[in-house]
Amino acid sequence: MFDAIEARPADPILGLSAAFKKDTNPNKIDLGVGVYKDESGNCPVMTAVKKAEKIKCEEEDSKAYIAQAGPESFIKHTLDLVLGNAHPVIREGRHSCVLAPGGSGSLRLAAEFINNTASGTKIFVSDPSWPNHVPLLTSTGLTLEQYPYYDFASHSLDFDAMMSSLKTAKQGDLVLLHGCCHNPCGADLSQQQWQDVTDLALKNGFVPFIDMAYQGLGDGLDEDAYGARLMAEKLPELIICNSYSKNFGLYRDRVGAVTIITSNAETAQAVGSQVVATARQIYSVPPAHGAFLVAMILDDQDLTREWNDELTAMRNRINGLRRMLVERLQAIGVEKDFSFIQNEKGLFSFLGLNKEQVATLVKDYSIYLVGSSRINVAGINSKNLDYLAESISRVL
Repeated sequence: MFDAIEARPADPILGLSAAFKKDTNPNKIDLGVGVYKDESGNCPVMTAVKKAEKIKCEEEDSKAYIAQAGPESFIKHTLDLVLGNAHPVIREGRHSCVLAPGGSGSLRLAAEFINNTASGTKIFVSDPSWPNHVPLLTSTGLTLEQYPYYDFASHSLDFDAMMSSLKTAKQGDLVLLHGCCHNPCGADLSQQQWQDVTDLALKNGFVPFIDMAYQGLGDGLDEDAYGARLMAEKLPELIICNSYSKNFGLYRDRVGAVTIITSNAETAQAVGSQVVATARQIYSVPPAHGAFLVAMILDDQDLTREWNDELTAMRNRINGLRRMLVERLQAIGVEKDFSFIQNEKGLFSFLGLNKEQVATLVKDYSIYLVGSSRINVAGINSKNLDYLAESISRVL
């Protein structure tokens, strides 16, 4: 059965991490894998998470299965965080929310549910997008169509081309949107552009499918949720998949949720029952540990404040690194304009280098980044900034 199976090549992003670890160059820089890193290059456990884990360890008296939809307190706080606790959708009960294994798990669960409901549904995905979006969503049976999003020549969102393409999306289609901190380009929709897409969705009848993996790392928790909250208020149907990997640092604990908004409360209950049934077919019962931590932190005012302060510091550090890189490149006389980097949000940006230049950075300078020139900005720190800027200057 297995003799004819051929080995697959290493994942282009995770493979970089493996190569980085083997590299003996003392100046090596890892700008590949998308995790937040502190000034020392570590992906830290947040202080509020450590405190919640200590409490959980002392108080936990069972490892029994949890409810299939997830703990009630987790669901409540997820809705409050994503939609805001005064949102009309919450008051009207037009929602179902289910705990899922991370952001990828929530995307997969939502896609499986949709394909079970309407096999072969078309989903529009931005070009570019997170590389795992396409295989993760289409392997469920959804049909892919890409829409233009980022103009590599101008290093900016090509909104006119995006809207022209989305005008072909019709009732029953899905449109995947990045809620904030677009992965991989960092170029986000403005509030006016969110309103324009919302108006188009209302007119054409397509259902937005929002991936919100980075809430709090762009402009702020409320600011980053602007588009999702607007669409939830204006549209009869909406899917939101959120993740706690980045904003709580719970990468390996796999905590996320899928929230589906419907036209009325009765339909929301029916949808929720079907999503839970879909989850039962895939993984039966969700993991509990990370979800309990999120709920514990958001249940406690002091822990919430501590978490929010640390998240704010992370966001400010990322935005500061963007500015520092641009300023350093300008200071050493690089003629290419990199100012677009400081106008983008979240962990990622494209440097705008060609594949040969990227290959040179990896091979000759031990600076590890994806072939598209996408970098994880959080991989920069005060110790490697000069070396990075000078290396970019040399390959240019």
